[in-house]
Amino acid sequence: MKKIFFTLTMVFLSVYFADAGLAAEAGSPNGSLGRGSPPETLTLDQARLLALANSRSLAGYNLAIKSSQLTEKSRIYSNLPTLSLGASASTGLWNSDEMGDTYFKDNLSTGISIGVHQSIFDGGKSLVQKTLNSIAAEMAQKNALEGYFAVLYETDTAYYGVLQAAASLESAESALQTAELSLSTAEVRSQSGMMNAGDYLQALAEKETKENARNQAKRDLLSSSVKLRNLTGLKETPVPEAFDFDTYEELIKGLAALTDAETGVLYTNLLKTAAVNNPALARAALSSQQAEKNVTLATREYVPTLSASVSTGLNYSGASGTAGGLRPFSGSLSLSGSIPLDFWVTANNVKQKQILRDQAALNYLDAEENLATELQTAFLGLITNAGSVLSTRRAFEYAEKHFEYVMELFRLSQNSVAALSDASALVSSNRNQLIRSQYGFLLSLSNIRKLGAFAEEDALTALLLSASIR
Repeated sequence: MKKIFFTLTMVFLSVYFADAGLAAEAGSPNGSLGRGSPPETLTLDQARLLALANSRSLAGYNLAIKSSQLTEKSRIYSNLPTLSLGASASTGLWNSDEMGDTYFKDNLSTGISIGVHQSIFDGGKSLVQKTLNSIAAEMAQKNALEGYFAVLYETDTAYYGVLQAAASLESAESALQTAELSLSTAEVRSQSGMMNAGDYLQALAEKETKENARNQAKRDLLSSSVKLRNLTGLKETPVPEAFDFDTYEELIKGLAALTDAETGVLYTNLLKTAAVNNPALARAALSSQQAEKNVTLATREYVPTLSASVSTGLNYSGASGTAGGLRPFSGSLSLSGSIPLDFWVTANNVKQKQILRDQAALNYLDAEENLATELQTAFLGLITNAGSVLSTRRAFEYAEKHFEYVMELFRLSQNSVAALSDASALVSSNRNQLIRSQYGFLLSLSNIRKLGAFAEEDALTALLLSASIR
Protein backbone atom coordinates (compact mmCIF):
# COMPACT_ATOMS: atom_id res chain seq x y z
CA MET A 1 0.00 0.00 0.00
CA LYS A 2 1.07 3.55 -0.60
CA LYS A 3 1.90 5.33 2.66
CA ILE A 4 1.28 8.71 4.11
CA PHE A 5 4.74 8.78 5.57
CA PHE A 6 4.54 8.82 9.37
CA THR A 7 7.94 10.46 9.68
CA LEU A 8 6.89 13.21 7.31
CA THR A 9 3.70 13.72 9.28
CA MET A 10 5.46 14.17 12.58
CA VAL A 11 8.19 16.41 11.17
CA PHE A 12 5.66 18.43 9.23
CA LEU A 13 3.57 19.06 12.32
CA SER A 14 6.53 19.55 14.66
CA VAL A 15 7.81 22.49 12.65
CA TYR A 16 4.22 23.69 12.23
CA PHE A 17 4.43 23.71 8.46
CA ALA A 18 6.96 26.56 8.62
CA ASP A 19 9.00 25.51 5.60
CA ALA A 20 6.53 24.31 3.00
CA GLY A 21 9.05 24.67 0.19
CA LEU A 22 11.30 21.99 1.66
CA ALA A 23 8.30 19.68 2.00
CA ALA A 24 7.55 20.14 -1.69
CA GLU A 25 11.12 19.30 -2.61
CA ALA A 26 11.03 16.21 -0.40
CA GLY A 27 8.12 14.89 -2.44
CA SER A 28 10.32 14.13 -5.43
CA PRO A 29 12.52 11.04 -5.40
CA ASN A 30 15.45 13.16 -6.55
CA GLY A 31 14.42 16.23 -4.57
CA SER A 32 13.81 18.31 -7.69
CA LEU A 33 10.03 18.47 -7.84
CA GLY A 34 9.19 22.15 -8.25
CA ARG A 35 5.86 23.92 -8.61
CA GLY A 36 6.66 25.32 -12.02
CA SER A 37 7.86 22.09 -13.65
CA PRO A 38 5.67 19.04 -12.95
CA PRO A 39 7.06 15.59 -13.76
CA GLU A 40 5.82 13.59 -16.74
CA THR A 41 3.51 11.76 -14.33
CA LEU A 42 2.49 12.81 -10.85
CA THR A 43 2.30 10.19 -8.12
CA LEU A 44 -0.25 10.37 -5.34
CA ASP A 45 2.46 10.92 -2.72
CA GLN A 46 3.91 13.81 -4.73
CA ALA A 47 0.46 15.35 -5.14
CA ARG A 48 -0.13 15.15 -1.40
CA LEU A 49 3.17 16.81 -0.56
CA LEU A 50 2.63 19.60 -3.06
CA ALA A 51 -0.88 20.21 -1.76
CA LEU A 52 0.39 20.38 1.81
CA ALA A 53 3.04 22.88 0.80
CA ASN A 54 0.53 24.94 -1.18
CA SER A 55 -2.25 24.98 1.44
CA ARG A 56 -3.13 28.41 2.83
CA SER A 57 -5.24 26.84 5.56
CA LEU A 58 -2.21 25.03 6.95
CA ALA A 59 -0.28 28.29 6.86
CA GLY A 60 -3.09 29.81 8.91
CA TYR A 61 -2.87 26.99 11.44
CA ASN A 62 0.86 27.66 11.65
CA LEU A 63 0.15 31.26 12.62
CA ALA A 64 -2.41 30.15 15.19
CA ILE A 65 0.11 27.83 16.82
CA LYS A 66 2.71 30.59 16.94
CA SER A 67 0.13 32.92 18.46
CA SER A 68 -0.64 30.40 21.20
CA GLN A 69 3.06 30.12 21.95
CA LEU A 70 3.35 33.90 22.30
CA THR A 71 0.30 33.94 24.57
CA GLU A 72 1.98 31.43 26.87
CA LYS A 73 5.12 33.56 26.92
CA SER A 74 3.03 36.59 27.87
CA ARG A 75 1.57 34.69 30.82
CA ILE A 76 5.04 33.68 31.99
CA TYR A 77 6.27 37.26 31.70
CA SER A 78 3.29 38.54 33.67
CA ASN A 79 4.37 36.42 36.66
CA LEU A 80 7.86 37.90 36.70
CA PRO A 81 8.71 41.00 38.74
CA THR A 82 7.86 44.28 37.02
CA LEU A 83 10.84 46.62 36.80
CA SER A 84 10.50 50.38 36.38
CA LEU A 85 13.09 53.12 35.93
CA GLY A 86 12.21 56.78 36.35
CA ALA A 87 14.06 60.11 35.93
CA SER A 88 13.08 63.69 36.63
CA ALA A 89 14.55 67.21 36.41
CA SER A 90 13.17 70.61 37.41
CA THR A 91 14.22 74.21 38.00
CA GLY A 92 12.54 77.53 38.64
CA LEU A 93 12.01 79.90 35.71
CA TRP A 94 11.87 83.21 37.50
CA ASN A 95 11.23 84.89 40.83
CA SER A 96 10.20 88.52 41.16
CA ASP A 97 12.29 88.97 44.31
CA GLU A 98 15.64 87.58 43.12
CA MET A 99 17.01 86.95 39.64
CA GLY A 100 20.72 86.53 40.30
CA ASP A 101 23.22 84.51 38.25
CA THR A 102 22.97 81.54 40.60
CA TYR A 103 19.16 81.47 40.67
CA PHE A 104 18.66 78.70 38.10
CA LYS A 105 21.58 76.66 39.43
CA ASP A 106 20.37 76.78 43.01
CA ASN A 107 16.85 75.75 41.99
CA LEU A 108 17.92 72.79 39.80
CA SER A 109 16.69 69.43 41.08
CA THR A 110 17.18 66.04 39.36
CA GLY A 111 16.42 62.50 40.38
CA ILE A 112 16.54 58.90 39.24
CA SER A 113 14.58 56.02 40.75
CA ILE A 114 14.18 52.30 40.26
CA GLY A 115 11.32 50.16 41.48
CA VAL A 116 10.27 46.51 41.51
CA HIS A 117 6.68 45.30 41.71
CA GLN A 118 5.78 41.67 42.29
CA SER A 119 2.43 39.96 42.62
CA ILE A 120 2.60 37.64 45.61
CA PHE A 121 -0.81 35.98 45.51
CA ASP A 122 -3.46 36.36 42.80
CA GLY A 123 -5.97 33.88 44.12
CA GLY A 124 -4.65 31.03 41.98
CA LYS A 125 -5.65 32.70 38.71
CA SER A 126 -2.17 32.38 37.26
CA LEU A 127 -2.17 28.60 37.61
CA VAL A 128 -5.60 28.32 36.02
CA GLN A 129 -4.53 30.61 33.20
CA LYS A 130 -1.47 28.45 32.63
CA THR A 131 -3.73 25.44 32.15
CA LEU A 132 -5.99 27.43 29.82
CA ASN A 133 -3.04 28.50 27.70
CA SER A 134 -1.82 24.92 27.53
CA ILE A 135 -5.28 23.78 26.38
CA ALA A 136 -5.40 26.55 23.78
CA ALA A 137 -1.99 25.51 22.42
CA GLU A 138 -3.11 21.88 22.19
CA MET A 139 -6.33 22.91 20.45
CA ALA A 140 -4.28 24.85 17.88
CA GLN A 141 -2.24 21.72 17.21
CA LYS A 142 -5.40 19.60 16.85
CA ASN A 143 -6.72 22.15 14.37
CA ALA A 144 -3.49 21.82 12.42
CA LEU A 145 -3.68 18.03 12.51
CA GLU A 146 -7.28 18.07 11.32
CA GLY A 147 -6.32 20.48 8.55
CA TYR A 148 -3.44 18.21 7.58
CA PHE A 149 -5.67 15.19 7.05
CA ALA A 150 -8.32 17.34 5.38
CA VAL A 151 -5.77 18.44 2.79
CA LEU A 152 -4.73 14.83 2.22
CA TYR A 153 -8.35 13.81 1.69
CA GLU A 154 -8.97 16.77 -0.62
CA THR A 155 -5.88 15.80 -2.61
CA ASP A 156 -6.97 12.18 -2.84
CA THR A 157 -10.39 13.30 -4.03
CA ALA A 158 -8.90 15.51 -6.75
CA TYR A 159 -6.30 12.94 -7.78
CA TYR A 160 -8.79 10.08 -8.00
CA GLY A 161 -11.22 12.46 -9.71
CA VAL A 162 -8.77 12.97 -12.58
CA LEU A 163 -8.13 9.24 -12.91
CA GLN A 164 -11.85 8.47 -12.82
CA ALA A 165 -12.57 11.15 -15.41
CA ALA A 166 -9.80 9.76 -17.63
CA ALA A 167 -11.20 6.24 -17.32
CA SER A 168 -14.69 7.53 -18.09
CA LEU A 169 -13.33 9.32 -21.16
CA GLU A 170 -11.69 6.10 -22.32
CA SER A 171 -15.01 4.32 -21.89
CA ALA A 172 -16.81 7.04 -23.83
CA GLU A 173 -14.21 6.85 -26.62
CA SER A 174 -14.71 3.10 -26.86
CA ALA A 175 -18.49 3.49 -27.03
CA LEU A 176 -18.09 6.15 -29.74
CA GLN A 177 -15.85 3.88 -31.79
CA THR A 178 -18.48 1.15 -31.62
CA ALA A 179 -21.18 3.61 -32.68
CA GLU A 180 -19.05 4.85 -35.58
CA LEU A 181 -18.40 1.29 -36.73
CA SER A 182 -22.11 0.55 -36.50
CA LEU A 183 -22.91 3.68 -38.51
CA SER A 184 -20.36 2.91 -41.23
CA THR A 185 -21.82 -0.59 -41.60
CA ALA A 186 -25.33 0.83 -41.61
CA GLU A 187 -24.41 3.30 -44.38
CA VAL A 188 -23.17 0.48 -46.61
CA ARG A 189 -26.28 -1.59 -46.00
CA SER A 190 -28.58 1.39 -46.43
CA GLN A 191 -27.03 2.24 -49.82
CA SER A 192 -27.39 -1.37 -50.94
CA GLY A 193 -30.97 -1.54 -49.73
CA MET A 194 -30.22 -4.11 -47.04
CA MET A 195 -31.31 -1.82 -44.16
CA ASN A 196 -34.45 0.18 -43.64
CA ALA A 197 -34.43 3.91 -42.96
CA GLY A 198 -35.44 3.44 -39.31
CA ASP A 199 -32.37 1.37 -38.46
CA TYR A 200 -30.10 3.80 -40.30
CA LEU A 201 -31.53 6.78 -38.42
CA GLN A 202 -31.06 4.91 -35.16
CA ALA A 203 -27.39 4.34 -36.03
CA LEU A 204 -27.00 8.08 -36.74
CA ALA A 205 -28.65 9.04 -33.44
CA GLU A 206 -26.52 6.50 -31.57
CA LYS A 207 -23.33 7.97 -33.02
CA GLU A 208 -24.32 11.55 -32.13
CA THR A 209 -25.30 10.51 -28.60
CA LYS A 210 -21.98 8.74 -28.02
CA GLU A 211 -20.05 11.69 -29.44
CA ASN A 212 -21.82 14.07 -27.08
CA ALA A 213 -21.05 11.75 -24.16
CA ARG A 214 -17.40 11.69 -25.23
CA ASN A 215 -17.27 15.50 -25.36
CA GLN A 216 -18.82 15.73 -21.90
CA ALA A 217 -16.24 13.27 -20.59
CA LYS A 218 -13.49 15.50 -22.02
CA ARG A 219 -14.91 18.51 -20.19
CA ASP A 220 -15.13 16.53 -16.97
CA LEU A 221 -11.48 15.49 -17.30
CA LEU A 222 -10.41 19.08 -17.94
CA SER A 223 -12.36 20.33 -14.92
CA SER A 224 -10.89 17.63 -12.67
CA SER A 225 -7.38 18.37 -13.90
CA VAL A 226 -7.78 22.08 -13.14
CA LYS A 227 -8.84 21.26 -9.58
CA LEU A 228 -5.77 19.08 -9.05
CA ARG A 229 -3.49 21.70 -10.60
CA ASN A 230 -4.83 24.44 -8.35
CA LEU A 231 -4.59 22.23 -5.29
CA THR A 232 -0.96 21.30 -5.92
CA GLY A 233 0.05 24.79 -7.05
CA LEU A 234 1.55 23.52 -10.31
CA LYS A 235 1.59 25.88 -13.29
CA GLU A 236 1.01 23.10 -15.80
CA THR A 237 -1.73 20.50 -15.77
CA PRO A 238 -0.45 17.43 -13.90
CA VAL A 239 -0.84 13.93 -15.30
CA PRO A 240 -1.59 11.43 -12.50
CA GLU A 241 0.22 8.13 -12.57
CA ALA A 242 -1.93 5.18 -13.63
CA PHE A 243 -3.38 3.43 -10.59
CA ASP A 244 -2.91 -0.28 -9.99
CA PHE A 245 -6.10 -1.61 -8.42
CA ASP A 246 -4.51 -5.02 -7.96
CA THR A 247 -2.81 -3.45 -4.92
CA TYR A 248 -6.17 -3.47 -3.13
CA GLU A 249 -7.42 -6.80 -4.48
CA GLU A 250 -6.91 -8.69 -1.22
CA LEU A 251 -8.61 -5.97 0.79
CA ILE A 252 -11.54 -5.72 -1.64
CA LYS A 253 -12.17 -9.47 -1.61
CA GLY A 254 -11.79 -9.65 2.16
CA LEU A 255 -14.28 -6.84 2.83
CA ALA A 256 -16.77 -8.15 0.29
CA ALA A 257 -16.77 -11.53 2.03
CA LEU A 258 -17.49 -10.21 5.54
CA THR A 259 -20.57 -11.46 7.33
CA ASP A 260 -22.92 -9.02 9.05
CA ALA A 261 -21.48 -9.96 12.44
CA GLU A 262 -17.91 -9.44 11.25
CA THR A 263 -18.88 -6.13 9.69
CA GLY A 264 -20.32 -4.96 12.99
CA VAL A 265 -17.19 -5.95 14.91
CA LEU A 266 -14.96 -4.22 12.37
CA TYR A 267 -16.96 -1.01 12.56
CA THR A 268 -16.79 -1.06 16.36
CA ASN A 269 -13.00 -1.40 16.23
CA LEU A 270 -12.76 1.41 13.71
CA LEU A 271 -14.91 3.68 15.85
CA LYS A 272 -12.78 2.99 18.94
CA THR A 273 -9.64 3.90 17.04
CA ALA A 274 -11.19 6.99 15.51
CA ALA A 275 -12.54 8.17 18.88
CA VAL A 276 -8.97 8.18 20.21
CA ASN A 277 -7.30 9.80 17.21
CA ASN A 278 -9.93 12.03 15.57
CA PRO A 279 -8.73 15.67 15.85
CA ALA A 280 -12.23 17.17 15.79
CA LEU A 281 -13.38 15.01 18.70
CA ALA A 282 -10.18 15.74 20.61
CA ARG A 283 -10.72 19.45 20.01
CA ALA A 284 -14.27 19.19 21.34
CA ALA A 285 -12.95 17.46 24.47
CA LEU A 286 -10.36 20.19 24.92
CA SER A 287 -13.03 22.83 24.45
CA SER A 288 -15.04 21.20 27.22
CA GLN A 289 -11.99 21.25 29.50
CA GLN A 290 -11.37 24.84 28.59
CA ALA A 291 -14.92 25.80 29.51
CA GLU A 292 -14.56 24.04 32.87
CA LYS A 293 -11.35 25.91 33.62
CA ASN A 294 -13.02 29.19 32.68
CA VAL A 295 -15.59 28.51 35.40
CA THR A 296 -12.75 27.94 37.86
CA LEU A 297 -11.04 31.14 36.73
CA ALA A 298 -14.25 33.12 37.20
CA THR A 299 -14.65 31.84 40.78
CA ARG A 300 -11.12 33.05 41.59
CA GLU A 301 -12.45 36.61 41.46
CA TYR A 302 -13.87 36.01 44.95
CA VAL A 303 -10.34 35.52 46.35
CA PRO A 304 -8.25 38.46 47.73
CA THR A 305 -4.98 39.40 46.00
CA LEU A 306 -1.66 40.58 47.46
CA SER A 307 1.32 42.37 45.85
CA ALA A 308 4.55 44.06 46.97
CA SER A 309 6.67 46.96 45.67
CA VAL A 310 10.24 48.07 46.44
CA SER A 311 11.75 51.36 45.25
CA THR A 312 14.91 53.45 45.77
CA GLY A 313 16.94 56.05 43.90
CA LEU A 314 19.23 59.13 43.88
CA ASN A 315 18.40 62.82 43.99
CA TYR A 316 20.51 65.90 43.21
CA SER A 317 19.59 69.38 44.42
CA GLY A 318 21.40 72.55 43.37
CA ALA A 319 20.38 74.53 46.50
CA SER A 320 23.19 76.21 48.41
CA GLY A 321 24.17 74.91 51.81
CA THR A 322 23.97 71.52 53.37
CA ALA A 323 20.63 70.79 51.76
CA GLY A 324 22.16 70.67 48.27
CA GLY A 325 24.19 68.02 46.47
CA LEU A 326 23.68 64.33 45.62
CA ARG A 327 21.65 62.30 48.08
CA PRO A 328 20.16 58.79 47.93
CA PHE A 329 16.44 58.25 48.29
CA SER A 330 15.44 56.31 51.30
CA GLY A 331 14.31 52.84 50.14
CA SER A 332 10.66 51.96 50.49
CA LEU A 333 8.72 48.70 50.71
CA SER A 334 4.97 48.55 50.32
CA LEU A 335 2.44 45.76 50.48
CA SER A 336 -1.02 46.07 49.02
CA GLY A 337 -3.99 43.80 48.96
CA SER A 338 -7.51 43.96 47.59
CA ILE A 339 -10.76 42.19 48.36
CA PRO A 340 -13.54 42.44 45.75
CA LEU A 341 -16.83 43.55 47.23
CA ASP A 342 -19.02 43.46 44.12
CA PHE A 343 -19.84 39.79 44.59
CA TRP A 344 -22.93 40.03 42.42
CA VAL A 345 -20.76 40.83 39.38
CA THR A 346 -18.54 37.83 40.01
CA ALA A 347 -21.56 35.59 40.61
CA ASN A 348 -23.11 36.66 37.32
CA ASN A 349 -19.85 36.00 35.48
CA VAL A 350 -19.59 32.54 37.04
CA LYS A 351 -23.11 31.67 35.89
CA GLN A 352 -22.27 32.76 32.35
CA LYS A 353 -19.18 30.56 32.33
CA GLN A 354 -21.22 27.64 33.67
CA ILE A 355 -23.66 27.99 30.80
CA LEU A 356 -20.78 27.98 28.32
CA ARG A 357 -19.42 24.87 30.06
CA ASP A 358 -22.75 23.09 29.63
CA GLN A 359 -22.85 24.12 25.98
CA ALA A 360 -19.33 22.76 25.47
CA ALA A 361 -20.43 19.45 26.98
CA LEU A 362 -23.33 19.29 24.52
CA ASN A 363 -20.98 20.15 21.66
CA TYR A 364 -18.78 17.23 22.65
CA LEU A 365 -21.76 14.85 22.48
CA ASP A 366 -22.58 16.27 19.04
CA ALA A 367 -18.99 15.71 17.94
CA GLU A 368 -19.21 12.08 19.08
CA GLU A 369 -22.42 11.54 17.14
CA ASN A 370 -21.07 13.29 14.05
CA LEU A 371 -17.96 11.15 14.08
CA ALA A 372 -19.99 7.96 14.46
CA THR A 373 -22.32 9.00 11.63
CA GLU A 374 -19.56 10.07 9.24
CA LEU A 375 -17.48 6.99 9.96
CA GLN A 376 -20.43 4.65 9.53
CA THR A 377 -21.34 6.30 6.23
CA ALA A 378 -17.77 6.02 4.93
CA PHE A 379 -17.46 2.45 6.22
CA LEU A 380 -20.69 1.28 4.61
CA GLY A 381 -19.60 2.98 1.40
CA LEU A 382 -16.34 1.05 1.57
CA ILE A 383 -18.09 -2.30 2.08
CA THR A 384 -20.68 -1.57 -0.61
CA ASN A 385 -18.10 -0.50 -3.17
CA ALA A 386 -15.91 -3.51 -2.40
CA GLY A 387 -18.79 -5.84 -3.24
CA SER A 388 -19.73 -3.72 -6.23
CA VAL A 389 -16.19 -3.88 -7.65
CA LEU A 390 -16.33 -7.68 -7.74
CA SER A 391 -19.87 -7.96 -9.09
CA THR A 392 -19.58 -5.24 -11.74
CA ARG A 393 -16.22 -6.65 -12.84
CA ARG A 394 -17.88 -9.99 -13.57
CA ALA A 395 -20.83 -8.25 -15.19
CA PHE A 396 -18.47 -6.23 -17.37
CA GLU A 397 -16.67 -9.38 -18.49
CA TYR A 398 -19.99 -11.04 -19.40
CA ALA A 399 -21.19 -7.91 -21.17
CA GLU A 400 -18.02 -7.79 -23.28
CA LYS A 401 -18.44 -11.42 -24.32
CA HIS A 402 -22.09 -10.76 -25.12
CA PHE A 403 -21.13 -7.72 -27.20
CA GLU A 404 -18.56 -9.72 -29.16
CA TYR A 405 -21.24 -12.30 -29.95
CA VAL A 406 -23.78 -9.67 -31.00
CA MET A 407 -21.13 -7.79 -33.03
CA GLU A 408 -20.24 -10.90 -34.96
CA LEU A 409 -23.91 -11.49 -35.79
CA PHE A 410 -24.18 -7.83 -36.85
CA ARG A 411 -21.25 -8.23 -39.25
CA LEU A 412 -23.01 -11.24 -40.74
CA SER A 413 -26.19 -9.15 -41.12
CA GLN A 414 -27.98 -11.42 -38.68
CA ASN A 415 -28.58 -8.71 -36.09
CA SER A 416 -30.09 -5.23 -36.08
CA VAL A 417 -28.62 -1.87 -35.08
CA ALA A 418 -30.89 -1.91 -32.05
CA ALA A 419 -29.44 -5.22 -30.81
CA LEU A 420 -25.88 -3.92 -31.26
CA SER A 421 -26.80 -0.68 -29.53
CA ASP A 422 -28.25 -2.55 -26.58
CA ALA A 423 -25.15 -4.74 -26.29
CA SER A 424 -22.86 -1.69 -26.49
CA ALA A 425 -24.93 0.15 -23.88
CA LEU A 426 -24.67 -2.85 -21.55
CA VAL A 427 -20.88 -2.83 -21.88
CA SER A 428 -20.68 0.94 -21.26
CA SER A 429 -23.02 0.78 -18.30
CA ASN A 430 -21.08 -1.99 -16.56
CA ARG A 431 -17.71 -0.42 -17.37
CA ASN A 432 -18.79 2.93 -15.93
CA GLN A 433 -20.27 1.24 -12.87
CA LEU A 434 -16.99 -0.59 -12.35
CA ILE A 435 -15.08 2.70 -12.59
CA ARG A 436 -17.41 4.36 -10.08
CA SER A 437 -17.11 1.41 -7.70
CA GLN A 438 -13.32 1.32 -7.86
CA TYR A 439 -12.82 5.00 -7.20
CA GLY A 440 -15.70 5.08 -4.74
CA PHE A 441 -13.84 2.40 -2.80
CA LEU A 442 -10.63 4.46 -2.80
CA LEU A 443 -12.43 7.62 -1.69
CA SER A 444 -14.22 5.79 1.12
CA LEU A 445 -10.87 4.39 2.25
CA SER A 446 -9.34 7.88 2.17
CA ASN A 447 -12.28 9.31 4.12
CA ILE A 448 -11.93 6.66 6.82
CA ARG A 449 -8.23 7.44 7.03
CA LYS A 450 -9.05 11.11 7.56
CA LEU A 451 -11.68 10.43 10.22
CA GLY A 452 -9.40 8.02 12.09
CA ALA A 453 -6.31 10.22 11.59
CA PHE A 454 -4.28 7.22 10.44
CA ALA A 455 -0.72 8.43 9.85
CA GLU A 456 -0.04 5.39 7.65
CA GLU A 457 -2.36 3.71 5.18
CA ASP A 458 -0.86 0.36 6.08
CA ALA A 459 -2.15 0.72 9.64
CA LEU A 460 -5.69 1.21 8.36
CA THR A 461 -5.38 -1.62 5.86
CA ALA A 462 -4.09 -3.98 8.54
CA LEU A 463 -7.06 -3.11 10.76
CA LEU A 464 -9.52 -3.73 7.93
CA LEU A 465 -7.86 -6.99 6.93
CA SER A 466 -7.84 -8.27 10.51
CA ALA A 467 -11.61 -8.83 10.31
CA SER A 468 -11.48 -10.57 6.93
CA ILE A 469 -8.77 -13.10 7.81
CA ARG A 470 -10.55 -16.15 9.18
